[in-house]
Amino acid sequence: MKPVIFGLAGLELTAGERDFFKETDPLGYILFKRNCADRAQMRALTDSLRTLSGRDDVPILIDQEGGRVARMQPPEWPAFPAPAVFDALYEVAPVSAVEAARANAHALGLMLAEVGVNVDALPLLDVRRPETSNVIGDRSLGSEPMRVAALGQAVIEGLRRAGVVGIVKHMPGHGRALVDSHLELPRVSASAEELETDIAPFASLSDAPMGMTCHVVFEAWDAERPATLSPTVVNEIIRGRIGFDGLLMTDDIDMKALSGTAGEKAAAALAAGCDVVLDCWARMDEMVEIAGRIGDASPAMLARLDRAMATITAGPQPGGFEELVAKRDALLALA
Repeated sequence: MKPVIFGLAGLELTAGERDFFKETDPLGYILFKRNCADRAQMRALTDSLRTLSGRDDVPILIDQEGGRVARMQPPEWPAFPAPAVFDALYEVAPVSAVEAARANAHALGLMLAEVGVNVDALPLLDVRRPETSNVIGDRSLGSEPMRVAALGQAVIEGLRRAGVVGIVKHMPGHGRALVDSHLELPRVSASAEELETDIAPFASLSDAPMGMTCHVVFEAWDAERPATLSPTVVNEIIRGRIGFDGLLMTDDIDMKALSGTAGEKAAAALAAGCDVVLDCWARMDEMVEIAGRIGDASPAMLARLDRAMATITAGPQPGGFEELVAKRDALLALA
């Protein structure tokens, strides 16, 4: 197995993708809007990925956060609120906000599980600040670290009740970035003491099954390399100070914050200590380069993968989609 998650070009596997994935055996796959037409098509696609890999629990990811980040969209699927609405409710009713976030994530997870998706890139634990780039904005669960942690834990629990694994992101925190890492490399000049605020939610949820790095330079820790490519940040901060021992994947290595070829970036991220490379755009030449530059998955990575996927082996727990959505909406009305 190769420690990489690849994207797909369209609504079904091409012959070239099928041959390449069969030979390469990537850890998993990630879906985007281009891969999501309707329920029957998505289920057929995810079933084909499980058959191809020979693993019933092969990770099939999606970014389905709610609000402006939603790959499965109306009218085929219902819209979900942006995460910031739960922060707003927390201002007036903290317990209700946590329950609303849990119910929302449970319903969201049921929608994903119905079409064979078993991993969602959610929740964001980035602590929002007034100067934060809008790339985070209303995707954040708030500006108070322990509130972010409480809501984030509820999201993970809700997804798990539906049989879906959550990913905490973007470690060790994207909240101070002033520019969009999709477009350029953010640099954060805050001191190590100030950054304790940013890592606090991740430390509170250090037992999360999966995590995702950010492409941000933290000058207090490593002034030369973004977190994804920094052995110091990965090993001393994420694994050490935060205490995270789940499966650690990169954010999309195609983002413009990183420089170099796809293969160079993938190799550097794994050398820095990330478990898995995330490559989203289904460009065959880049996927071939990545596969040729990285080795096979390590025993430690495989153990983390097994632990992460085992968190959902109990299967879905009671709760109907409509009931959960109605509960969420009634609670949100309190704000």
